[in-house]
Amino acid sequence: MNFEEHAAKPLLKAVGISVPDSGLAATADEARSIAQRIGPCVVKAQVPTGKRGKAGGIALANSPDEAHAEAGRILAMEIAGFPVRSVLVEAQVPIAKEFYASVLNDSESKGPLLLFSAEGGMDIEEIAEKHPEALLRLPVDIRQGLSADALANALPQVDGVDRGDLLTVLTRLYEAYASNDAELIEINPLIATTDGEIVALDCKFTLDDSAVRRHKELAKSGSPEKLTELEQRGQDIGFKYIELEGQVGVLSNGAGLTMTTMDAISHYGGEPANFLEIGGNAFTLGKQALEVVLGNPRVKSLLINFCGAIARTDVMTGGVLEAWDEVDPQVPVFWSISGTGEDEARAMLKDKLGVEPYPTMDEAVRAAVEALR
Repeated sequence: MNFEEHAAKPLLKAVGISVPDSGLAATADEARSIAQRIGPCVVKAQVPTGKRGKAGGIALANSPDEAHAEAGRILAMEIAGFPVRSVLVEAQVPIAKEFYASVLNDSESKGPLLLFSAEGGMDIEEIAEKHPEALLRLPVDIRQGLSADALANALPQVDGVDRGDLLTVLTRLYEAYASNDAELIEINPLIATTDGEIVALDCKFTLDDSAVRRHKELAKSGSPEKLTELEQRGQDIGFKYIELEGQVGVLSNGAGLTMTTMDAISHYGGEPANFLEIGGNAFTLGKQALEVVLGNPRVKSLLINFCGAIARTDVMTGGVLEAWDEVDPQVPVFWSISGTGEDEARAMLKDKLGVEPYPTMDEAVRAAVEALR
């Protein structure tokens, strides 16, 4: 779950990281009123996406009338498909230096990763590409937390900034990450003012979807995920479906198996059309799953991959086959079945469709990719 800037910054403030004075406005008149209180300001579009500045969604205003005009302009915008329904009117801050700081879930180290660079104010991808030597990457053992000594030893010297203050801010940023079950918390830019104070001028926060139930109050201020029509159908049914750009449809059980299947499709030169996590519910949700996957017009072949442990593959296969005639797939379908109940599942498949699953997942994946050619 993504959070707009106005909802993310209170998480920083709660751990003691300074943020500018601000107010949220839904109309140009409200923006003028806030500007009258705080003086010269920045008017920022509030949408759950990046690159607002490049899209024209951030503007300086040196008077209440300018704030009114800029707010009116920005509130009429749409950025990356999101209509702007509110703006954050924030006090201007004198900037001496800009930094980048974030903590995120890192697949390589399989834990939190703290990133810091003295090259703030640009995308992290741009920093990594143009100034890789300036990017600190500090893996954190989530069981131990962020080590003050490790951070102090790794943090480069930044001229003109109190090192102790910077260490404190980064430690607090990790605290905000951990206490809020974040997937990502990012400050770009983190700045030092002309008076030497370290202030967060922006904040991007993504809450781990699995932790929403533990942060119900926090989740109320999050932004609903923008879903495609098929993704919304999947959510309404009760399984996780993500629509992608490829042509190989995927129906499998378990998130790990689904990700492995998608990786294998890419490895053999194809592109997956979707992520679909149906777990062991294929018996009861087989029809809906087939309809959602095949509802994507880009799908030109379908890969069904079941691996049984607690969930039996014959039960899952039976659920899909029960819906087969009604859904009537019009693309070639390739099966991989292994694990508990596989003998029974193979027999059911042979009896119903006159086909057999491939001996291995790799062979099924290769066949599904080759079918596109």
